[in-house]
Amino acid sequence: MITCYVQYELNPSKIAEFEEYAKMWIPLVEKFGGIHHGYYLPHESPNDLAVSLFSFPSLAEYEQYRTKSMEDEDCLKAYELAEKTDCIRRYDRHFLRPLERS
Repeated sequence: MITCYVQYELNPSKIAEFEEYAKMWIPLVEKFGGIHHGYYLPHESPNDLAVSLFSFPSLAEYEQYRTKSMEDEDCLKAYELAEKTDCIRRYDRHFLRPLERS
């Protein structure tokens, strides 16, 4: 299992647009075999910080999702929304693995 942790720097005046974008991605990750753990939006934190967590069975399956998402009509609509609204200033992806129990 590999979990992708995405940290977003948002445009603080475009939080509603980012929420729309985020709601689009949850079912799309699941469509391609992932498990979406949710988006976490600014509350009692910096007003331009959001994170997302989602998992795939392996890094190879995550890479397949990334390739397929570049050709999927619904994914392209989500990318276009973010581009059009300029709700995301930047993002960083981190790949994590769960700690195996002893």
